[in-house]
Amino acid sequence: MKRFIVIALLLAAAGFAGAQQSGTEVGAANPERLGIDEAQQLLKEVSVDKFEHDGYWRSTMSGDDGYTTTRLFSGGPAAKQAIPDEEGMNIPDRYVLGTRVDFIHRGYNSFTIYPTRPIPVEGITKTISMWIVGRNANHEIKVLIQDFFGRDYEIYMGKLNFQGWKKLTVAIPPQAEDGLTGVVQRNYHYNNQMGLKITGFRIDCAPMEAYGSFYIYFDDLRAVTDLFAEDNRDADDMSDAW
Repeated sequence: MKRFIVIALLLAAAGFAGAQQSGTEVGAANPERLGIDEAQQLLKEVSVDKFEHDGYWRSTMSGDDGYTTTRLFSGGPAAKQAIPDEEGMNIPDRYVLGTRVDFIHRGYNSFTIYPTRPIPVEGITKTISMWIVGRNANHEIKVLIQDFFGRDYEIYMGKLNFQGWKKLTVAIPPQAEDGLTGVVQRNYHYNNQMGLKITGFRIDCAPMEAYGSFYIYFDDLRAVTDLFAEDNRDADDMSDAW
């Protein structure tokens, strides 16, 4: 019995020592990794589009479900705050983008609002945000993007079940460690090409509310992006765009 107790105590002591060693190694590695990650990030909020150009954004839906009309209107959210770096630059910000949808019948309908060409976002995008008037409908909005390889993704932003202006923000999923899967924004072969492109927005309509006319308005499409790599490019590097 005594021998069993001694063996058990020795095993427990060895396990405790091993746990201490393992904990030290992990603890020593994590702060160092976090320090590198923080030192190699330059997060900044940038304006992607203020919806000031008539005809740049269009909309579409299946002709069997209804039809859409998109145009600019004067106005904007009173609670919106300017980006600090844009203050004093006199950047036009008078209009918002409006879309009207006239449904032909109820059902699982959807419509898309898209720019005439995909909009690139500089740097590594962390979040995308936009002010929206949702008219308190249970419809859902998704942002449509393309990653570094041109692959299309749709990311859920939220429901439109609110009155007046509201700012919706969505985080962009990070790419996997292999650099090939997920929403890839950077490839280790190319330091002068990175980021994603915004290709539009899709609204999936709640079937019980897909009747009559529906109105939605957008203003101030923004992104929080990491510009560290952009600001630290080699000035004498060669361009592969040929």
